[in-house]
Amino acid sequence: MHKRTKYLTDEQLVYRYQRNQLGDSFELLYERYVQKVYQKCLHLTKDHEEAQDFTQDIFLKVFDKLNTFQHRSTFSSWLYAISHNYCLNKLKASRRVLIVSLSDQVREPEPAEEGTDYSFEQRSLILLQVPEADIVVLKLKYEQNLSIREIGERFHASESAIKMRLKRARRKVVQLYYAAHPEGNS
Repeated sequence: MHKRTKYLTDEQLVYRYQRNQLGDSFELLYERYVQKVYQKCLHLTKDHEEAQDFTQDIFLKVFDKLNTFQHRSTFSSWLYAISHNYCLNKLKASRRVLIVSLSDQVREPEPAEEGTDYSFEQRSLILLQVPEADIVVLKLKYEQNLSIREIGERFHASESAIKMRLKRARRKVVQLYYAAHPEGNS
């Protein structure tokens, strides 16, 4: 990398990359922002491994889309918007999987009238009331299919402690569901 390249602004590096496909321009942008994007992902995911994976995915996406950058905003604003939206979309998708897994634990109430819909959005609102620590344990068990032992190793906790956390988390979800839909608790 040329010594003077590091003194270019982000926008100059983007323009240089768009014009000549120079990898050192993207490399410098990556070096400038990788830690900031990682911190953003970590803040949203609360999980180091997931934040690292998301960060790499985001930069792959940015590398792929850098030619579409139109210089209407700063590069950093564009990058942070991509990062934020990517993380939120991935987290929504993971909650969707969790909702489907937990729906086996909850019996749907019969609709009181035609057109009553106990939908994904209603289940999502219930999950928003569940503490994040419980969601993490449930995701590890039901999304990633980790064993009780594997989850225990991640949290440095005994298998019985993990079983209890899972039981409490499931109970909390079921209670919140039936509190929102008392007619289904019969």
